[in-house]
Amino acid sequence: MPDIMGLMDIAFPNLGIYLKNVPKSFDVFGFTIALYGVIIAIGMLAGISLASKMTVHNGLKSDNVWDFIFWSIILGVVGARVYYVIFRWDEYKDHPLEVFNVRNGGLAIYGGLIVGFAVLFIYCFRTKIKSLDMCDTVVPGIALGQAIGRWGNFTNREVFGEYTDNLLAMRLPVEMIRASDISESIASHMSEGVNYVQVHPTFLYESLWNLGLMCILILWTKHKKFSGQVLSFYMIGYGIGRFWIESIRTDVLYLWNTHVAASQMVCVVIIIAAVSMNAFFLMKKKGD
Repeated sequence: MPDIMGLMDIAFPNLGIYLKNVPKSFDVFGFTIALYGVIIAIGMLAGISLASKMTVHNGLKSDNVWDFIFWSIILGVVGARVYYVIFRWDEYKDHPLEVFNVRNGGLAIYGGLIVGFAVLFIYCFRTKIKSLDMCDTVVPGIALGQAIGRWGNFTNREVFGEYTDNLLAMRLPVEMIRASDISESIASHMSEGVNYVQVHPTFLYESLWNLGLMCILILWTKHKKFSGQVLSFYMIGYGIGRFWIESIRTDVLYLWNTHVAASQMVCVVIIIAAVSMNAFFLMKKKGD
């Protein structure tokens, strides 16, 4: 592996992989299109398609998913951006118009999920559809969409972890990443004469984790004991994975004026809520 990497190159040295000229965007008729957005859009479409196929297992119709998904996506993206900006307001308060610039990333999945599920519950209330069955239907698709969407972070050179020399270690040219994402640990492992950092590819960890979670959710759908159990498994599985990944990321969103990671706090809350949901409904079912 070279000591001086090309600005657009990405490497996985312990796998013997060196990728040259990995683009962040491409031009179509003079318009620049960010790969980040394209990959997220692909993830959304894949997730919606899977959710529509899962309706048959939950007594719903595919139209039920397509009917509410447009507003769920639009408002979910807004929620994801608002969540991110709230916890990084110091970066935007002097340049407020940058709040609307999402081409370089800056979407927090928890904000999108909160708003997306709010839209789902409102839709189910108005159409008299059982909301927990709808949740069971969409969460495998959400996991798939997250697994694909994380690769947008790869092309953006963001969402990586601390220094590592493990099998999946990734190298990124310093000029292509935000200075704020370079921790003291990463900087201390930079050898003289090189122009890259070597880090945990946390985008890849989360992508693989979500693919595994998706498979579990699909398999369990046919064996669920109550409406909402697949949702609870998603909450537990995603919460555990995200809690671990947040512990090694360098671009963590913290609660104001603290060193408490906002996402880890959310993880703890949703895991407790999901475990409580399982216990409650299983006890209720046993009592019946």
